[in-house]
Amino acid sequence: MSPRPRTIDDEEILAATGRVIGRVGPAKLTLALVAEEVGLAPATLVQRFGSKRGLLLSLGRSGRSSGGGYVAKLRAQHGSPLVVLREFLLCFAAMAKTPDELANHLAAFHLDLVDPELRELTRELAVDNESTVAELIQEAIDAGEMKGCSPKRLAPVLLTVAQGSLLAWAVFRKGSARRWAARHIDTALEPYLA
Repeated sequence: MSPRPRTIDDEEILAATGRVIGRVGPAKLTLALVAEEVGLAPATLVQRFGSKRGLLLSLGRSGRSSGGGYVAKLRAQHGSPLVVLREFLLCFAAMAKTPDELANHLAAFHLDLVDPELRELTRELAVDNESTVAELIQEAIDAGEMKGCSPKRLAPVLLTVAQGSLLAWAVFRKGSARRWAARHIDTALEPYLA
């Protein structure tokens, strides 16, 4: 007897996991809450991921595998490499519709730092993100949109601005996370615009 077809793929489950973490934080995250979010039985998640930790490890791995597709989608939507770079940097703000949601994601990041396996996945994702940003900076230079910078040196600075600005937004709580981060990203980019 062949296994029943999957009605909901792992990608949807992992996206739901991110949403649930945003709402309740990692301490209150359960397989039952994720299952409810996607309309599956908790036992189905146990079969697929084994445990809450297994689900979190899969979520960590998914960040690396989805990055290239996200950048390709941005490239298809925007003709300008500079706009693609800016939109990629702004994707971090999408994780934080409210300061409380950001706090829950930061609590999950704490797990990423203290668990050796999750930390390695986080490190690999950070390396990928830095490489992607450096590549996008080079594309913007080649297109004549940016000048006077080293892509490898500027990439980690831009990522720090994009991610760090969200912490300040959670403190000041003015406007949307995207608008707040955009202001800081644009300020960091300004000296390098052609």
